Amino acid sequence: MNSEEEFYDAETGLESDDSCEVSFKDACVFESKQTVNGKVPSENGVWERRTTLPAPMFSRNDFSVWGFLKKCIGMELSKITMPIVFNEPLSFLQRITEYMEHTYLIHKACTLSDSIERMQLVAAFAVSAVASQWDRTGKPFNPLLGETFELTRDEEGYRMISEQVSHHPPISAFYAESLNQDFSFHGSIYPKLKFWGKSVEAEPKGTMTLELSKHREAYTWTNPMCCVHNVILGKLWIEQYGTVEIVNHSTGDKCVLNFKPCGMFGKELHRVEGHIQDKSKKKHRVIYGKWTECVYSIEPKVYEANKKAEKKSGGDSKKHKQEQSTGGDDADEMPDVQETVTMIPGSTLLWRVAPRPPNSTQMYNFTNFAMTLNELEPGMTGVIAPTDCRLRPDIRAMENGDIDTASREKERLEEKQRAARRERAKDEEEWSTRWFQQGNNPYTGAADWIYKGGYFERRYSELPDIY
Repeated sequence: MNSEEEFYDAETGLESDDSCEVSFKDACVFESKQTVNGKVPSENGVWERRTTLPAPMFSRNDFSVWGFLKKCIGMELSKITMPIVFNEPLSFLQRITEYMEHTYLIHKACTLSDSIERMQLVAAFAVSAVASQWDRTGKPFNPLLGETFELTRDEEGYRMISEQVSHHPPISAFYAESLNQDFSFHGSIYPKLKFWGKSVEAEPKGTMTLELSKHREAYTWTNPMCCVHNVILGKLWIEQYGTVEIVNHSTGDKCVLNFKPCGMFGKELHRVEGHIQDKSKKKHRVIYGKWTECVYSIEPKVYEANKKAEKKSGGDSKKHKQEQSTGGDDADEMPDVQETVTMIPGSTLLWRVAPRPPNSTQMYNFTNFAMTLNELEPGMTGVIAPTDCRLRPDIRAMENGDIDTASREKERLEEKQRAARRERAKDEEEWSTRWFQQGNNPYTGAADWIYKGGYFERRYSELPDIY
């Protein structure tokens, strides 16, 4: 496969649980509504979003995964054209937007006067951002160069724009802001995927930056590693692992989160544990929970006392100790998921995941939020950019259950992109991004893509025809 044939297709107070539970329930507002053909009827002229896809996912049982992947062992999958059977009907730009599902945590942080309390909610937001990946074993479509995705949620008080700014290497840039200018959230992601024989490892390179304008604060962090196990045989399962360090560049506060690998006996599967410290390295809170379920905060002394009590009672005996996995292939089968998170007395609930809809397993294991992302709402066409991935025909066909058309359209779009690249090379033209520009993160100094502004003024006249 030469370079011309390559096409990457990978891709206010916190006194009790109740204060956070109100926001959690608000986030699930669509769950109890009655639907008509998968859509919630409008009320008082306000369109409510769909709760299902037009068609259920297709079976992958007749596809020989090994027949394809045996050629890819040890390779970075960004250089491989992937069959559509691996996909889910969303673009990677839409998958990035799932970070915003729990935006109420940021809104809540903006109202708090104490920096440690704000850090607690920022940490919960960082954990919640990966929660939707649980059981999501389908791969999002890789965005075409110049592809965009806009998400505006007036009822949740934010809007977001993302753009595919590079093809080789594949880089996606995004920018979100609150409608009342309380915060902005932005970053760029360069996902690196590798196949290791039985598993696929995803490293989401890139820095997340959250700015709280009222408090003149900026937080940065990177996301944990993700590994999908049993891609050849057995039940697919996902783990997140690695250390995530959230830094408040204004106060010097820091939160260190350890996403634990499952280990030999699965005791640590999905678990997250860490602490918040100030600039003098004094620990103020311990954070614990599971990225698939919930996150709690507690005083360090209480947490340590509870740990000692567990040890004394034999809850941490030698027979349970385990070597940590590295996200590789130590175990093929998914370990039995251990007991749910036990709340330690004195803990504060920061976040709890919203239940998935009853039809989720037939809908690519989508969350309620994910189910809405590719919907073309009334009046949207002509407002969103013509490069928006809601208008992408291969994703639309797959969502509608027409796999043959989706495959043909995917192939057509890949060839159209290659032809455009050849034409630019012939004319010695460089690709020019529209909404983001290359630069450095203002807080870390790392390479980043910075939003130039102007998207929401709706000036689309010079956008390329990519579909």
